[in-house]
Amino acid sequence: MSKFIRLDETDNVVVALDDFDAGAFIEIDGVPLVLPGSIARGHKIALQLIPSGSPIVKYAYPIGHASRDIFPGEHVHSHNMATNLEGVLEYSYQPEFKDVVMDDLKLTFQGYRRKSGEVGIRNEIWIVPTVGCVNGVGEKMIQAFRAQHPELKVDALEIFKHNYGCSQLGDDHENTKAILRNIVLHPNTGGVLVLSLGCENNQQDEFREFLGEYDQDRVKFLITQKVKNEHKEGLTLLQELYDRAIKDQRQEVPISELKVGLKCGGSDGLSGITANPLLGRFSDFLISQGGSTVLTEVPEMFGAETILMNRAETKETFGQIVTMINDFKNYFISNGQPVGENPSPGNKEGGITTLEEKSLGCTQKCGKAKVKDVLNYGERIQTKGLNVLSAPGNDLVASTALGAAGCQMVLFTTGRGTPFGSFVPTVKISTNNELFENKTHWIDFNAGEIVTGKSMDTLLAEFVQYLIEVASGKLVLNEINNYREIAIFKNGVTL
Repeated sequence: MSKFIRLDETDNVVVALDDFDAGAFIEIDGVPLVLPGSIARGHKIALQLIPSGSPIVKYAYPIGHASRDIFPGEHVHSHNMATNLEGVLEYSYQPEFKDVVMDDLKLTFQGYRRKSGEVGIRNEIWIVPTVGCVNGVGEKMIQAFRAQHPELKVDALEIFKHNYGCSQLGDDHENTKAILRNIVLHPNTGGVLVLSLGCENNQQDEFREFLGEYDQDRVKFLITQKVKNEHKEGLTLLQELYDRAIKDQRQEVPISELKVGLKCGGSDGLSGITANPLLGRFSDFLISQGGSTVLTEVPEMFGAETILMNRAETKETFGQIVTMINDFKNYFISNGQPVGENPSPGNKEGGITTLEEKSLGCTQKCGKAKVKDVLNYGERIQTKGLNVLSAPGNDLVASTALGAAGCQMVLFTTGRGTPFGSFVPTVKISTNNELFENKTHWIDFNAGEIVTGKSMDTLLAEFVQYLIEVASGKLVLNEINNYREIAIFKNGVTL
């Protein structure tokens, strides 16, 4: 099998699928080349002379330009390549749709139908603090309840600690309220204790009203300053929630009820070749079955944003994507930061050079379907199909936002590996075989087999079956390891 790949016939670089030593002889499209230096897996090799200032093309799109003359067979990376990205731009709507038609397979999974009509894939009891001051109180309650119930009859008992809920103003305060509200209302929980201090900005009475309609049998409230023994009161409320939740039963529901978040982190040069395209195929599949997916990480759309804009179903949706992109660019600029300085040291070591290159790989996670809706940070899914969510690229902040949007699980591709998990099952998909083999306690599914010969169709079928098992109760590794937390986006003043 070839040890390099040209992703499009118009590309002037190929990607190494193995490590090459300096002096290695390779042949690409009948052109013999001798590598002047060593090339690591996932890195780019020039196919032809690329004069200084000329575009470097991968995925059929420019991913930057040559900062000096680059010769055939030469390693293309930070030392001879630079970004093309700049600030806020004007865009025109040029719709370009590709029909994604797949047979309705009538697939189902075993989920929990909630009073709201939504479906959860877990039945858990959660403590949600309105303010970080009571994190310790909630943690102590969790420990005591687990001691009382060494064999839990629910899927999990968790507290989702955070540092906010007070000393915040404006959008920061509203963002905190919105994320916490959406966690409280999430269908993956069979019962929630909303735990407050009493003097915080995020006042419990206002927060209760902010929730809107909720199941009063499944959401309980406790203000620790207003009771004599908050520990005893909290355990009593947890027991009430537990007694109801253990009566819940899974039932057969169609796969169209699934809402799945799409995320990547610790990406490498194979992310846009293996795992991200697999998620794109899955996204198209799920949408064809009536389900929904959500793409986020707005800064990692820079350089590939026009692809999404031209897939917007309507001109109004196009305008919302433009606003989302330019607002995030203005956020960078207002903080004195360049819009193109995104790839991390790990990304670069793995072969990703510019943000355009990272973005073109990142956006492959959402396949080819039309963009149906654009969600602001803290908003929940209202429209079936492909949604785009405004949130940063930070792994935990973005994954929390996806769960808060209503996704029952997050699919997370990685080439470098990461153990974290959000408050919903966070499925880790490796881009390469080595990561999967080395981190069997982190990685749930391996997409690296695409490089070693497994067809995308075969891998997709295996992936769909695996995710149905996850939706039906199979635990993923972040759940088994109890790596679960939340993070809320902050942009303003702390009082």
